[in-house]
Amino acid sequence: MKIITLGEIMLRLSTSGNTRFVQSDSFDVVYGGGEANVAVSLANYGHDAYFVSKLPTHEIGQSAVNALRKYGVHTDYILRGGDRVGIYYLETGASMRPSKVIYDRADSAIAKATADEFDFDAIMAGADWFHFSGITPALSAEAAKLTEAACKAAKKHGVKVSCDLNYRKKLWTPEQAQAVMKQLMQYVDVCIGNEEDAKLCLGFEPKANVEQGETNASGYYEIFKQMKEEFGFEIVCSTLRESYSATYNGWKALIYDGKEFYESKRYEINPIIDRVGGGDSFSGGLIHGLLTKDTMGEALEFAVAASALKHTINGDFNLVSTEEVEALANGDASGRVQR
Repeated sequence: MKIITLGEIMLRLSTSGNTRFVQSDSFDVVYGGGEANVAVSLANYGHDAYFVSKLPTHEIGQSAVNALRKYGVHTDYILRGGDRVGIYYLETGASMRPSKVIYDRADSAIAKATADEFDFDAIMAGADWFHFSGITPALSAEAAKLTEAACKAAKKHGVKVSCDLNYRKKLWTPEQAQAVMKQLMQYVDVCIGNEEDAKLCLGFEPKANVEQGETNASGYYEIFKQMKEEFGFEIVCSTLRESYSATYNGWKALIYDGKEFYESKRYEINPIIDRVGGGDSFSGGLIHGLLTKDTMGEALEFAVAASALKHTINGDFNLVSTEEVEALANGDASGRVQR
């Protein structure tokens, strides 16, 4: 399948192990970002994954392009220009100390790009799926317009559209998010998020306290139904993270198509190696599942298993194969050495 994702890929500078920012004399370097992470997952599953963005012509911009190419993502639609690559700093937490992210991404190349720089008709021609997240329109007013232009072109060409709501409080307020995201939802077929995203981006709040471990599926049924009715989604999906500590989480998901409400199996992830990109790996797994599986439930189980595995991998990208995800989804969670 030809799958398009649109967004920002950033330079990630991480402290080594679990050291704090103030302790660090050096940083580990990788690249990542919401939709870029999704593209890598889909390339690993055998799809023709294309990432759309804008990056500077200098060597750091080229390094970001190379990071995508390394894992089979097509970079034909990445424009070159602008002054800077966005950066984020990551301090990985442990036990009761949470991880921390510091952004240095203002005025990045994609944040200053305009819709008329991209030929979205050409990009969407022959595509099967288009994916974006709430992070991209949060980058700037121009990025929001660019995202809408991509959505319009996708609908014009009959492309299925998914959105991971992905609210980021360091990028905008709930009022700003709802003003933009509610407008974009008219183009979305598959809406992905968690309880916080649904509340802050769209104004829907489930009757569940996930922070206290209350993730009863019944608390989500009504808001899934309301979201589907208000925005016309084909599918509504939510991940549910039970965060006992920075290194120990419960993980499952729910999906609803207007007829069936399905709850996945639950995974206990302990210890977590790197949870950044966990939601993106879920989106990538769900897209693959919906395109290739016979049932919505099978698609969800693939997505949850893929994301559980991501939590064991350093970096933003989920570097797992279809076979590895299938093995976990089918019950092989022993971690035994494969000989």
